Amino acid sequence: MSTGSQDVTVYTTGSCVYCQAQKRFLDEHKIPFKEVRVDTDTVAAEEMIKRSGQMSVPFTVIVNQTDETEREITGFNRLRLAKALGI
Repeated sequence: MSTGSQDVTVYTTGSCVYCQAQKRFLDEHKIPFKEVRVDTDTVAAEEMIKRSGQMSVPFTVIVNQTDETEREITGFNRLRLAKALGI
């Protein structure tokens, strides 16, 4: 989903407590995001592993629509997320 000029996608699983915490963090800051459940979608899981090189979740992709740059964040890291999102 777009946050102004950014699209945020979060790869998650249903049992991941860090995924839940990250989704709460994004909701608290009113950051819209697209959730992709890799525990129920094998194609998405393969895509995530190909991009990140690992199976860790949450895995976040932030695309700046202005200059097409991408940032990838593995794990739930409030500081890195806040910096990448400008909040």
